[in-house]
Amino acid sequence: MGDASYAPLSSSLIRQLTDKIYEKRKGGALELEKIVRDFVNENQQEQVEKVLEVLATLMRSSSPHFRKGGLIGLAAVAIAMGPMSERYASQLLLPVLECLQDPDCHIRYYACEASYNIIKVAHKTAMLHFSALFDSFCQLSADPDKNTRNGAELMERQLKDIVLHSDEFDVSEFVRLLRERIYTKNVFIRRYLISWVHDLQAQFSINLVQYLNQILDGLFQILTEQTPRIRELCEVVMGEFLRSIIENPENADLEHMVNVLIVQAQSQDEFAKHIALTWLLAFLNLDSKKMLCYAPGYLMAILPCLSCEDDQENIREVSQRTNTALMKLVSDEVAESEKVLDLAAIVNVFECSLSQGPVRTKIAALEWIDHLYQAMPVRFFAYMEELFHSLLQLLSDPSDEVVCCDVRVLSHLCSGKNSECANSPTGISGEINAILLTKVSPYFVNFMKSLLNEFRSASDFLSERGTFIIRQLCVVLDAEDVFQTLAVLLNAEEDMTFATQVVQESIQLFTCLYRCWAYQPIALLALCLISRSYNHAAALVQSFCELEVDCQLLVEIDKLIQLLETPIFSYLRLHLLDPRYQQPLAAVLYGLLMLLPQTEAFHLLRRRLQCLPNPSLAINFRSRSPSVTCEKMNIEDYFNELLQHFTGLQEKRKARRY
Repeated sequence: MGDASYAPLSSSLIRQLTDKIYEKRKGGALELEKIVRDFVNENQQEQVEKVLEVLATLMRSSSPHFRKGGLIGLAAVAIAMGPMSERYASQLLLPVLECLQDPDCHIRYYACEASYNIIKVAHKTAMLHFSALFDSFCQLSADPDKNTRNGAELMERQLKDIVLHSDEFDVSEFVRLLRERIYTKNVFIRRYLISWVHDLQAQFSINLVQYLNQILDGLFQILTEQTPRIRELCEVVMGEFLRSIIENPENADLEHMVNVLIVQAQSQDEFAKHIALTWLLAFLNLDSKKMLCYAPGYLMAILPCLSCEDDQENIREVSQRTNTALMKLVSDEVAESEKVLDLAAIVNVFECSLSQGPVRTKIAALEWIDHLYQAMPVRFFAYMEELFHSLLQLLSDPSDEVVCCDVRVLSHLCSGKNSECANSPTGISGEINAILLTKVSPYFVNFMKSLLNEFRSASDFLSERGTFIIRQLCVVLDAEDVFQTLAVLLNAEEDMTFATQVVQESIQLFTCLYRCWAYQPIALLALCLISRSYNHAAALVQSFCELEVDCQLLVEIDKLIQLLETPIFSYLRLHLLDPRYQQPLAAVLYGLLMLLPQTEAFHLLRRRLQCLPNPSLAINFRSRSPSVTCEKMNIEDYFNELLQHFTGLQEKRKARRY
């Protein structure tokens, strides 16, 4: 091709620009720059356009040297025109952008160099084609050629500098570009993206917080990056975002971000999990009422974290703080909580935690069940049928702490006002049984029936945990109610072998209580009356003759006499009509009568004893004895041993006193 083909450029200049040696191409570029600058100074725009056409021809060539010449030539033209290059934005930059994707790594590198020189003098052009530039340099940041990556990084800095000083930057477009690329696994692209976010955060005029909900999940993905430098930079970015949200919460869309945080708080990556939990706590403190709607998600995230080991103490600590804050919020905002809490979803979380969670998670779930029942008993009780089976199964948990907490929760549910009103027929028939269970709620009776069914279905459960569970029930509930209900249910039990096993377990508990209560004679007597151990109660009263009958003892007897007249002991007064119990019971009551001075309690008891029928007229109840004793056991030796324990203890007390 002759000079006319390249006019106004000469063939020799074209040969220089397309030479395979870089220094010759650079010399040709300097000469071209001088030519174009003269055209600009002389206002010969037509000549400038012809130069651009010639360079475009070189860019379309299949020869890599021609394309390299075209690239360095376009950069030289842009430098020569200076600010005027904005007029020819498309002609200058678009051919270069195409070369950024060239298969030849050298072409890609020189395209980076040309882009740098073009946008350095044509800032508006850079902003006009920001999306294309951002996308191209994003891809080049992961280029297999190191020189190309370095060139792209240099170009990236130039582009950032232009953006940070521009009033025309479209933040929404940047966020769109970021959102499309943020889930990449490529370490170089991750570094490229997070560095952009970090640098734009520092610009006061650019508000990324309002778009954070669109990229938050992707940022958490970058947090899982194993490269320390990238992870640390992302942590800084996340910290700055959180600081901005705390300072100006009105700029942030908390509700659209909280679900992302809940998911990330369950991440396998400890670093991301801790950051997510920290954000959840901050959101709860910023707008607690709005966060109430997300309580199921909060609980799903924090309950498992409460069981973290010491090597994850930071996760456990922030979870504990969040759990405490959420629980306090429910207490402080009861009306709001009842209105917005999704109790069905919360109950599902509890069931999952109780069945699969570690010890601390189970205990926290139980504490939440108790807390919600105390805060909103009417609404929460409606979900108890769903929870009841899980709570019952939890009684077989190997952890004593879990079982104790479970028993406490069940006791609150069974003793609450709503449990009394619950439509829960007990299935217990018989007038005497109905009277005996008047005091306890139907829900408690059904609970005890279910507990016995669990004991029946798993004999190991009864032998390993039976005594412990009954003991815990007696701690948190009225021991009389527990034993009375147990006795009535066993009285109706058809499986004699099972009934015997349960009674034996109850005897272990009775023995434990007896040895403890032996320090207080009247309390011990009450225990014997509650457990229907009337023969032993009579022997116990006879041993009182060895005691020092002081004022304190008489006061305790007086209280017991008053208690015997209450509905609690209706069964005992009815047993006075039964010939099986009349003689030992009468011996107990007459013994107390003889110990009392003639006070009001004396006359009250005397009038009661005057109502006793002739033994020959006593009613013969056919029901089996509800005593905790068992015919197969050596009862006489058993109670003699207990009585010896009591008398020995009283003798020691007397010896210490004198």
